[in-house]
This record gives sequence, C-alpha cells and structure tokens, in this order.
Amino acid sequence: MKVTEGRVRRTSRLVREVQGDTLTTERLVRRRFASTPAVSDRRQAGAASLLPADLLEEAVRRLGNVAIILFVVGVLFFAMYHLVQTGPAAVPSRLDWAILSVMSALSLGVYGLSRWPRVAPQVVLDIGLVYEVLFAFCAASLANQTPLPAEPGPAQFAPTAVIILIFPLVVPMTPGKALLVSLAAAATDPLAMGLLVLAGVLPQPDPIATALREGPNLLAVLLAFLTAGTVYRLGRKVSHARELGSYRLVRKLGEGGMGEVWEAEHRMLARPAAIKLIRASALGTDGGQVQLRRRFEREARATALLHSPHTVSLYDFGVSDDGDFFYVMERLEGVDLQRLVERFGPLPPARAVSLLRQACESLAEAHLQGLVHRDIKPANLFVCRLGLRVDHVKLLDFGLVRRQTTQEHTSAARLTLEGAAVGTPAYLAPELALGVAEADGRADLYALGCVGFWLLTGRTVFERRGAIEMAMAHIECPPEPPSRFAEMNVPAVLDAIVLRCLAKDPAERPQSAQELERALAAVPLAEPWTDDQAQRWWDKHLPKATPS
Repeated sequence: MKVTEGRVRRTSRLVREVQGDTLTTERLVRRRFASTPAVSDRRQAGAASLLPADLLEEAVRRLGNVAIILFVVGVLFFAMYHLVQTGPAAVPSRLDWAILSVMSALSLGVYGLSRWPRVAPQVVLDIGLVYEVLFAFCAASLANQTPLPAEPGPAQFAPTAVIILIFPLVVPMTPGKALLVSLAAAATDPLAMGLLVLAGVLPQPDPIATALREGPNLLAVLLAFLTAGTVYRLGRKVSHARELGSYRLVRKLGEGGMGEVWEAEHRMLARPAAIKLIRASALGTDGGQVQLRRRFEREARATALLHSPHTVSLYDFGVSDDGDFFYVMERLEGVDLQRLVERFGPLPPARAVSLLRQACESLAEAHLQGLVHRDIKPANLFVCRLGLRVDHVKLLDFGLVRRQTTQEHTSAARLTLEGAAVGTPAYLAPELALGVAEADGRADLYALGCVGFWLLTGRTVFERRGAIEMAMAHIECPPEPPSRFAEMNVPAVLDAIVLRCLAKDPAERPQSAQELERALAAVPLAEPWTDDQAQRWWDKHLPKATPS
C-alpha cells in the first residue's frame, strides 16, 4: 500500500515532532515504497501464501466442512444407488464396501486434520488437494460400475466434475496448480473405468460413449482453472490491502474505542508487532473524522514520548493513501488484568502490590510529561512475558490522554467527540464524571485504586447496572475497603492505601504516582511476591508458546 509524497511529508513531520530524527523522512519513504517481498514464517508455496493467517485458517475450516459434506453425500448416494437396483446389483459387493470405506476414511481424516491446531494451515490445504484426487477416484470407481449404453447418447454429468468444481472455491491455489490438480482428478474417471474393465467388472465400453462421458469433466477443468485465477487475484488484493508500510496484518486481535488492533509481522524482520488501525471508512462525518484523526495522532504522540519499560513501545506511525491511520506497537505475550482476574480469580495481596507498583512507574513518567491517561482500567494494564521476565506490566491505550495546559478546557484542545464518554464508568474519577476540565494525574491514581480493588476482590468498587448510575456512585457513595470482599487476608495498610486512592477529593489522594509507589512498597506483606513465584505461576497457567 503506497502513500503520496505529500502524505509522507506530513507523516514524517509528525514523527519528527514526536521522536526527533528517530524515524526520518528517508526511512518513511523507503518503507512506503519498499518492493522487497515479505519474509514470514507462515509463508508457503502457492496462492495460499498470499492470504493472511486468519484467512488461511478460514480456508482450512471450509475444507473440513466440505469433507464432511462429501462423506454424507457419498454414503447417501451409495445407499440410494443400491436401493433402486434390482437383482444381484441391489446387494453391494465387497468392492463397493471397500470403496465406500476408503471414501469415508479420507473424508473423516481430512475433517479431523482441519480441526487439529498443531498442523500448519498450508499443509492441511495441500493435503486437501491430494484428497480431491483420491476422493474423485473413489467416486468414479463407484459411478462407473454401471455399464455405458450400447448406443452413444448425450453427455452425462459425472460426479467427478462436481468435485473438480468445488475445490477451487474452497482451497486457494494458483491457476497452474488448479489446472494440474483438476486434470489429475478428471483423469481418475477413465482410469477407474479402465481398471474395472481389466478386473472384469465392466465390459469393454464404446470409445465414442467414453469420450462423451469425459466432456463434462474437461469442461469442469476449464471452469476450475478460471475460478482459481479469480480467487488468486482476490488473494493478492487482500494481501496488499493488509500491508501498512513495512508491516503485514495477520489477524485481528480486537476492537476498541479508537479502532481495530491487529497482530502484524514485519516484511523483512522477525519482530512481531501489534498495529492499531482506524479505517477511513469508519471515521464517520467530516467533523467526526477531524476529531478522531486528531485523537489518533495525539495517542501516537503521547505513546512515543514515553520510554518507561512499563509503557507499551511505539515502533512506527503512518497514514495510508486510503486515509487509514495506523501505529505499530510491540506485540505482547500475556493477558490483561481484566481477563487475568476473570480467568484465575482475585490475586494474592503481594502480587497485586507488585503489579500496581509497576503501573505507578509508567504513570509517573506520563504525569511528569504533563500527560493524564484518563482511561486506567484492568483491560489497559497488560501483564506479560518480556525477555526472561514474567509478570511484567505494560500500560496500553493512550487514546483519551490529555496534556495538562491552560488551554485544555477549549474545545479545540479537548479532542473529545461530542457525546463520547471520557474513561470507563467503573473506573472513573469523580472529577472526570463531573466533567472537570482541570483533572490532573490524581484522576489516574483514583482509577488505579479501582484497579487495585478489582485485583484483590474480583469485583468493581461499585456494582451498578447503568453508566450514569455508576458515575453517580463514584461522585456520591463512599467506597468499602477491599478486605470486606476479598477471599484472602488484605493487610490493613493496603486497605488504607486503596481507600486513600478512592477519596472523592483529589487533595486527599496520593499526590503523585511516585508517592503511591513508595506507599505500596512499604506495605507489610506476610509473603512477598518473588520472581520465582511468578515464574512458577506462568509455567503452570500461561506456559510460553512453542514455535510451530
């Protein structure tokens, strides 16, 4: 995907403002117009290598479904054929049963393989092409057991032709490969007939009748070739549409308030990445487009300014010629704190303290830069593997960040869409719920206190159904200490720290993330959370994925 020189100049100016000369205009131009083919572990021979991994997996699922359909159709055809026969032909022979058994085993085997995640999708699709030829041979062996009429008649539509037509729609392949596989499948029809003649099952057929019988198969080969060409070109378009600069989109990881998040791979490096993307088509009206674009640029700027090891790293930022905005982040292996507690239950106080201290380090740097995150919540705190470390916290999603300035109350600086909520109701500081423009970093500390409550109890500070009711509870209702709801013993000092973060008046909260981190470090814990404990937990619950 290429961008115009004007867009390159605008993008390079933005990046230079954020990171100095780290990403120069020359590097951005070179990335946008690079022609070097992508190097990927998933890249395989054939047309399927042009498809992203998620579409390859979808093709594998379709292949499995077709295998089951062919299995059912084969059994029904077998049963109906012998039911309508009279005399000895009504009773299936041993050869009939053998052919049916092979057809069934092939179909069920391919279906099982398509549902086995350890096998690479391209391998399954290549096996599917072998299955096409073998199944066509079995179908031809059954269909050809009826002798051809003595007098040549109109061409008959053989089952082999149906099989040849189906597979190019299911298994993506180059036109050349489709031609070879289709010809091989078509050849099974005369081959099966010849073997049956040699075995004495069939009399010698009339040559003209045999030639007429192969007409539909040859027509199916031509149609399969044309169909595969169309699918091949669509695959190239899909692949190109998913290329952003030096990166190729692999699979969608999720959707958020600012757009989509995709797993991505670099075209030449082995470094995994995650791309946050806003499609131009999703930007809405002109006014909404301007606001969302400015918010998106602000998020990229804010993330690039921060260098804490506990803040997600930004690799690149760009705008495509189609108007799609994207920025590239490090790809993290782990789980966010929302799913961590939902899946494994509340955390021991020592582990909760460890994770909260790491979050404080990220927020401390952001606040010193004059940035207020405004959307601290468990889903935006990601605990991951990082090198040899585990239980490492990364702060994500600066989409609602605001710089503290005297101008921030103006509509031009707020960059918040009309009608859009600022933050998440369950983790919303009272001043943000009231719409106070001068909210500072202490609003993030309130939200972090809500996160601490969630980690210790597995529930939010206030349990309310609607967003308005939840916001009003943060404004008016006094919070309960987490020890009241926690399954494990919460130290009184930690109870007090969480309640202090949840104070309605910002002046009564910790006045900085550094102050909160020091208070958490001083919490007396019966058993501190050590690196060895963290490693054992990860080895048991979230073992490191092995390369396929």
